[in-house]
Amino acid sequence: MAAARKRRARPSRTSADQALAERVGHGMYARDRAARMLGIQLDAIAPGVARMSMTVTRRMLNGHAICHGGIIFTLADTAFAYACNARNRLSVALRCDISFCRPARLGEVLTATAEERQLAGRTGVYDITVANAAGEDVALFRGTSYGTSGTVV
Repeated sequence: MAAARKRRARPSRTSADQALAERVGHGMYARDRAARMLGIQLDAIAPGVARMSMTVTRRMLNGHAICHGGIIFTLADTAFAYACNARNRLSVALRCDISFCRPARLGEVLTATAEERQLAGRTGVYDITVANAAGEDVALFRGTSYGTSGTVV
């Protein structure tokens, strides 16, 4: 019989932690020209978690008439950035990996959901799922962050 895997207990979130995460998210978004240029929206944020969405436009299509992989990567990377900065410790990417699961087409709304898997010292590991409106995985992204000594807001 296989041993049951234990899930890491998540620290409890206070209303002050949530308020800080929202302040960080709004502050980052106000300065995030790339996200706004691509129509990426901040849908939700909490400590270690973020959800971002965008609609695939004609300008995002590659030569195969599907969403360019770099655009999908950017959506996932943006959700990663907001999740790993949500505690107001200025964090940057150390490493990112992406696997593309299915194409995204013109007019589809894509949602990237970032979740913290591990945070120890200055480094964190985050899994980001990019899905279409039908809930089908479009891409799976994993990012490793490094927290600096600065703050976001």
